[in-house]
Amino acid sequence: MSKLLRIDSSARTADSVSRQLSDRLISRIAPDADVTVRNLADGIPLLSESTLGAMWTPEADRTDAQNAELADANIAIQELFDADTIVIGLPIYNFGPPAALKAWADLVARAGTTFQYTPTGPEGLIPNKPVYVIVTSGGVPVGSPMDLSSTWLTTFLGFLGLTDVTVIAADQLNVDPEGALTAAKGRVDAVQLAAA
Repeated sequence: MSKLLRIDSSARTADSVSRQLSDRLISRIAPDADVTVRNLADGIPLLSESTLGAMWTPEADRTDAQNAELADANIAIQELFDADTIVIGLPIYNFGPPAALKAWADLVARAGTTFQYTPTGPEGLIPNKPVYVIVTSGGVPVGSPMDLSSTWLTTFLGFLGLTDVTVIAADQLNVDPEGALTAAKGRVDAVQLAAA
C-alpha cells in the first residue's frame, strides 16, 4: 500500500477550501493509500535557541534533553522520507504562507539530514516524489508577483530534494467565489486524470 503524507496548514477546518480540495485530490489520486495527516493548525513548535543548539550538535553527542527537543522535528522529517506522495494545503495569508507552515519548514530543514552542503551548493537528501500543493487565496492571483507563498514553498521543497511539484491554484476565491471554486475543482480533477 502506498503512503501519502497530507499536510494541512489552514487555520480553518470545516470552511477551509484547501482542506476540501485536498480531500478531493486524495480521493482521486490515492484512494487506497495509507494517509498520514500532519495538521499544523493543531500546533507546531517554533525554533528556539535550544532547538537550534540540538540541531547543530552531532547526533552521537546530543544529550537526552536535546533529543527530546528534536522529537517533534524527527517525526516530521521521517514522515517526509516515508511518504510516496505528499499533498500540501497552502492558503495565502497576507501574501505569505501560514506561520504554522513556516514553523514546520524550519523544523524539517536540517543540515546533514534533509539537505547537505556540497562544493557546488546545497543538495537535497529527501528522495524525490510527487508533491501536490493546493494554493488558495482570497484575492491574490497564484503565480503573480503578489504570491510570495507558492514560490517560497516550491523553492523550499526543491532545497530538500523534492522537485516533482504540481501547484494547483484555487485563487481569488473572494473575487468570484463560485467560479473560482469550480475552476479549482476542475484543476484537481485534471490531476486525477493525468495520474490515472
